[in-house]
Amino acid sequence: MNRLFGASASKPKPSLTDAIASTDLRMDSIEVKVRKLDAELTKYRDQMRKMKDGPGKSAVQQRALRVLKQKKLYEAQIGQLQQQTFNMEQASLTTENLRNTMATVDAMKTANKELKKQYGKLDVDKIEQIQYEMEDLIEQANEVQESMSRSYGVPDEVDEADLEAELDALGDDLAEEEEGIPSYLREDATAELPDFVDEPPVVEKAPEVRATEGVI
Repeated sequence: MNRLFGASASKPKPSLTDAIASTDLRMDSIEVKVRKLDAELTKYRDQMRKMKDGPGKSAVQQRALRVLKQKKLYEAQIGQLQQQTFNMEQASLTTENLRNTMATVDAMKTANKELKKQYGKLDVDKIEQIQYEMEDLIEQANEVQESMSRSYGVPDEVDEADLEAELDALGDDLAEEEEGIPSYLREDATAELPDFVDEPPVVEKAPEVRATEGVI
């Protein structure tokens, strides 16, 4: 028959997540039954409170005991299912952690291969040689800068006392030169100039000649 119609595709095996979900559904259905039994027990308890001792009350009490035993059985099943769910959740968590660990290990392996590949292209001896050459070039550049900044014709060490004496002598020479400059050309001669320098010159009038003078 399988050759004629083809074999049915095999169903995938349930995972831990599927098993946990199925167990939770079973617990929910049993809890519904327990709530129904609780309602029956409440009803039987109310009936026994209203009834007097006798065969009728004993019959109700027996039914209540059977319901109570059934409730205890369901509660035990719920406890077992809860423990199974806890075990499966712990196994699922352990499996997930293991997967994450394996993914981390694979990533580290890939990174190590890449690092080895990259470092294999580097030559430590060449790098050290480049460092030495760089130090020599920097030292040569500093020597060139010192040579270019060297001063010509100026002694390295100058006595400050000699500089002060030369400065005083220079002041005396300037004073002697100012003595030979006319007063109107000195820098302080402007203070002695009159304030009316820019006014127009005053023209003096010639004395008037009397008409009587010089007439014979």
